[in-house]
Amino acid sequence: MEIKIDDNAGYCFGVVKAIAAAEEALAREGSLYCLGDIVHNSAEVERLAQAGLQVIDHDALSQVAGSKVLIRAHGEPPSTYHAARDLGIELIDATCPIVLALQQRIRQGYDEMRRVGGQIVIFGKPGHAEVVGLNGQTDGTAVIVSTPDDTAAIDLGRPIRLYSQTTKSREDYRSLIARLREALPADADFVAYDTICNRVANRAKQLEGFARSVDVLIFVAGADSSNGHYLFEYCRHVQPRTYLISRPTELREEWTRGVTSVGISGATSTPRWLMEEVKAALLKQ
Repeated sequence: MEIKIDDNAGYCFGVVKAIAAAEEALAREGSLYCLGDIVHNSAEVERLAQAGLQVIDHDALSQVAGSKVLIRAHGEPPSTYHAARDLGIELIDATCPIVLALQQRIRQGYDEMRRVGGQIVIFGKPGHAEVVGLNGQTDGTAVIVSTPDDTAAIDLGRPIRLYSQTTKSREDYRSLIARLREALPADADFVAYDTICNRVANRAKQLEGFARSVDVLIFVAGADSSNGHYLFEYCRHVQPRTYLISRPTELREEWTRGVTSVGISGATSTPRWLMEEVKAALLKQ
């Protein structure tokens, strides 16, 4: 049985930047706080925890006053920076540059919409760390839309500026834009911005060819990875024998019994070392 790992799989540069920042600080200090899981992959979170990275939530910021705290690639709302300043916390800001640029664009759009009585709409997963940071640029007033059908909260009579979480499906985003344009009057003040990360958008097309080239595809992603679940569903549409796991112990022998080739891929939050461990586990079956 041939087992191959997708050459295009693995961390996006934003996650690489955040993990590098954590590892550099840990090498100097021996320990470091991180505001939320550094990446939506429990295996990598556990690896870094063993190196001294301690995950905290926003409620715990007051308990680590005067310490160093890492902001992960997803970014944070302005309120986090204000709280850190008041508590004397030194922030190591590893916000993905693409997310940071989007935050700035949304802030500018929000300032524009306040002047004309308009609204900011964000296509994203409610409660997702990136979306929380994006909504923070609007003082928490943005309308969050999670699916192309979820448009009831949008006031079609007011100006609209539409943005997307960077890791959402481009196809779903286009569907939402088309649906709004159909519902809005011809003279509506509506602007939709293309804010989906090209790395995520291009991964789907890259994965399509890889998924078709194997008999079975093992897709490795964290349970909380929005990007991972989107790419997994995309793969399963192309290759029905696609299975989602978060670690090697979840493999089942019957998935690969009698097949000629098995592919291993993962989300932009899946470390290469974890996919190598999945390969090693498959070879032992």
